[in-house]
Amino acid sequence: MAKQYYDRYQQFRNDNQVKVLPFIKIPISDGDIFIGYTSRTRLDIVSNTYYGSPYYGWLIMQANPEYGGLEFDIPEGSTIRVPFPLISALQSYQQEVKNYNVLYNINS
Repeated sequence: MAKQYYDRYQQFRNDNQVKVLPFIKIPISDGDIFIGYTSRTRLDIVSNTYYGSPYYGWLIMQANPEYGGLEFDIPEGSTIRVPFPLISALQSYQQEVKNYNVLYNINS
């Protein structure tokens, strides 16, 4: 699964239209990795380093909501959390999406 693209939009498509994606917080896990962020850090590279795929920068941003969802807003020298391992992080994401849908009575 790590090398495949995970379609995070699948749960939010309706009649070939994508609804606005809500912010889904990734719970902290004992396996998470914390790294220092510099101006030379790119989340596609971080994703590729830890997940073997460059497509999960969005997941890293979901785990770091204090930075507003934009990689370019992460201050130099900040510590960011990489949810790890990938499979567990994606399962947590999927569960949180289900919780969101139940909370807001969304049929997906």
